[in-house]
Amino acid sequence: MNQETNIGWGLIGASTIARQYMVEAIRVQKGNFVQAVMSSQQERADRFAADCAIPAAYSSIEALLADPKVQAVYISTTNELHHDQVLAAAAAGKHVLCEKPLALNTEDALEMVRACQKAGVVMATNHHLRNAATHRKMRELIQAGAIGKPLFARVFHAVYLPPHLQGWRLDKPQAGGGVILDITVHDVDTLRFTLDSELVEVVGMTSSASMAKEGLEDGVMAVMRFENGVMAQIHDAFTVKHGGHGIEYHGEAGSLIGRNVMSQQPVGEVLLRNAEGETQIAIAHEGLYIRGVATFCAAMQGTGRPSATAADGVKSLAGALAVVHACKTGSRQAVRSLTIEENSP
Repeated sequence: MNQETNIGWGLIGASTIARQYMVEAIRVQKGNFVQAVMSSQQERADRFAADCAIPAAYSSIEALLADPKVQAVYISTTNELHHDQVLAAAAAGKHVLCEKPLALNTEDALEMVRACQKAGVVMATNHHLRNAATHRKMRELIQAGAIGKPLFARVFHAVYLPPHLQGWRLDKPQAGGGVILDITVHDVDTLRFTLDSELVEVVGMTSSASMAKEGLEDGVMAVMRFENGVMAQIHDAFTVKHGGHGIEYHGEAGSLIGRNVMSQQPVGEVLLRNAEGETQIAIAHEGLYIRGVATFCAAMQGTGRPSATAADGVKSLAGALAVVHACKTGSRQAVRSLTIEENSP
């Protein structure tokens, strides 16, 4: 990506995802560099900065936002902190790429979007799956009529949450833990993207089989209906070690089968099945986070839009929260309808 000016990034949260994916994704963009990292524990920030060769390490967001070399921030703290941190970044005039879910409720998420709009900065959501070449190809094929009118979808995203990621996701409701806000929110965004349709209602049930505590769920099954009439079935979990993962779309004229595609890695395959038989679709894989940061950089330069906008983040959150409420009440839950003006700096 061509950049006219250098863009310094601040990492708000010394997280695993920042270390494993985002530092590289930022650095491969022309003119972009990681200037600073912030953790509430100075020792953790110092260690992260040393390991990743980042110039500055801070223990407060105020200090990071005051760094004159920081023009954009990536936020990957626990979910309950996103709201206040985005507001602070917007007030400081920093562009914001925030992890999902944006907040714990749609009111807070909408306030974040409006704050960035008022400040004239780009805000986007780090929904990585819509950057996968597999999902983009399936969206393209569906729009081209490869399976005819789409009727059904099925998501199997039941995986095993490794020990180093368990922590707050399993025992802190106040931090937005549980499988729905961690995984189902990704399913909602991926289905919205691929089907190019909004989620309108859901039903579901949860389980707390063996890992989750404090009333949180570690498994969920739900059925969703989209505006275009497609019904989708999802199965998400933290407790399944050997199930594999994928997504399927079934239409009047054929089916698309995506295997190993609900991944942070650029992997997986897509099969098209129709009256002519089964065909493996050619996929040109690329780094999901690299592409996501590239589109965000284009938006900062005014030459494109983020892969997942702030509005996408709000709408996927609304869908996930509808699943939460449907499971708690045992009833069909309508998804909050939202009209959100896209921000552009």
